[in-house]
Amino acid sequence: MKAVIGLGNPGLKYSRTKHNVGFRLLDILVKEKGYAYRNDFRGKIAEGRLKENRFFLLKPYTYMNLSGLAVGQLVNYYKIASKDILVIHDDMDLPLGKIRIRAKGSAGGHKGLKSIIEELGTQDFWRLKIGVGRPQEQWDVINHVLSSFNKEEDKIIEEALEQANKAVFLWLQGLGNEAMNNYN
Repeated sequence: MKAVIGLGNPGLKYSRTKHNVGFRLLDILVKEKGYAYRNDFRGKIAEGRLKENRFFLLKPYTYMNLSGLAVGQLVNYYKIASKDILVIHDDMDLPLGKIRIRAKGSAGGHKGLKSIIEELGTQDFWRLKIGVGRPQEQWDVINHVLSSFNKEEDKIIEEALEQANKAVFLWLQGLGNEAMNNYN
């Protein structure tokens, strides 16, 4: 069993913000494959199969800073190994639209990742980072990640999400290293 976690904040107010690229990618995956969300594990969850392998797509509705609560419930209930978890999140240290896949790493200042690391007790889970760039000089970090993309930025992010979608399906097939080689 595998779990793909898309990070974001619930509600229309946040739906198109930089912080919600994880939610956006999961919505694309769910729609493309005809899956359906249900309310469970403190969020929205969909279930799928790839050949004989079962996987879950989770959008924690605990708000970003408490994402670990939802992830911990799912992982503990289904006994999912940390190496079988992929967390999709925004990353300000990557240029807008760049994606990077890693097999493990630190929170790097991302509070959603920090919450997940604290809950799972390990940093050894996969991450798919989607670049949202650094804030403008006069903006602080919170204003940046909670702001929406402009039309130009949104086109770049849509292309990045298309590539990230392909990377997720490689990862789900057990081809994480290939996903890194093709999409980093």
